[in-house]
Amino acid sequence: MTDPEFFGYGSLVNLATHNYANPRPAVLQGWRRVWRRTNLRKAAFLSVERCANTAIHGVIAQVPGGNWAALDQREAAYQRHDVSNAILHDGSIGATAVYQVMPEHKETAGDHPILLSYLDVVVQGYLRMHGPEGVAHFFETTDGWQSALLDDRERPVYPRHQLLSAAERIIVDTHLAAVMQQTE
Repeated sequence: MTDPEFFGYGSLVNLATHNYANPRPAVLQGWRRVWRRTNLRKAAFLSVERCANTAIHGVIAQVPGGNWAALDQREAAYQRHDVSNAILHDGSIGATAVYQVMPEHKETAGDHPILLSYLDVVVQGYLRMHGPEGVAHFFETTDGWQSALLDDRERPVYPRHQLLSAAERIIVDTHLAAVMQQTE
């Protein structure tokens, strides 16, 4: 029996934030990323929602022995969904889950900025796993960019923040400027 797997589309794409086994590039069909306001904190969460005509790139990795406890704790604001039939990758297809913000946590009002330290972690992961094309695809297949941005790079709020090189920061800033300009 093979271990179940998760599909990561945000910070889980950055392998410096976890040590789950056999991580590799994957595609999730029929879903799209979105920056989501929640009643849990005053910053946006990255989540997914169903979207029939979108596929998103990310990472797939094994959950040893099907022990989801540590990952469920990390993703406490989220619920797992079975996406086994919507995953494409280079290995055999097995039981696969994706995490989505729980409906009871969704908020429609208030200012919930995107933390730049969080976005940095995500983009660094995409750059390392999928290259520059993967970064561009991340920005193209993510909604919710109309949220404010909180530049917390000097004093990161995001708990799994990572140090970015000057070149990585330029990549984040360039794509972010382009997507923010499109939302104006």
